[in-house]
Amino acid sequence: MKASTEFEVGARTRPPMPADVKDRLIVALDFSSASQAIDLVGKLDGLVSFFKVGIELQLAEGMIPVNYLISKRKKVFLDLKYFDVPETVGRAVQRAASMGVSFLTIHGNGGNIAAAVRGRGDSDLKLLSVTVLTSLDADDIKDLGFQCSVEELVLFRAKKAVEAGCDGVIASGREAISIRKAFHDKLLIVTPGIRPKDFPKQDQKRAVTPYEAVAGGADYLVVGR
Repeated sequence: MKASTEFEVGARTRPPMPADVKDRLIVALDFSSASQAIDLVGKLDGLVSFFKVGIELQLAEGMIPVNYLISKRKKVFLDLKYFDVPETVGRAVQRAASMGVSFLTIHGNGGNIAAAVRGRGDSDLKLLSVTVLTSLDADDIKDLGFQCSVEELVLFRAKKAVEAGCDGVIASGREAISIRKAFHDKLLIVTPGIRPKDFPKQDQKRAVTPYEAVAGGADYLVVGR
């Protein structure tokens, strides 16, 4: 699994970026109740239009937060990292697409991703494949059995994602520049693990500043906690 400077992939290109820079900012609703999430959305009204709903909020409140955001004409990033048998993944993605979700994360191999692509059909839903979580570093991936660098694993998974028809990847800003160099405009790069300089990293082992992420080629930044 060697890193490469460029991969041969299809002719599909990522969609144009929003004209307003603030629309490339995604705020994570990392709460355990819909009331907390709705309160933050209200405070950011007119400033942020894109919000992430993860497993904590979804398990606590079901699809109430998603339905609320869509009713308020906000864009929704549903971060549930689907990884299951292909048939199940395809149906779940189809459901998310029918609700009007904008971004959805998936894990897995080419078959899993291909099922997700079929499930979203001709909707506007963008599928994002997780490369390597920003809470993992080189030692962690070695413990998982990977005999390669983080960058090599990220590029390998990005290649598989684009070959299977994914629209983009979730990747740290540390690898964004390598992904952009390898795939040019063929993938959206959505970067979590954003921390201001000298800010506590918490559980993020490969965090970057907003400037570093954008300079590296990230299209969207996910901020929260």
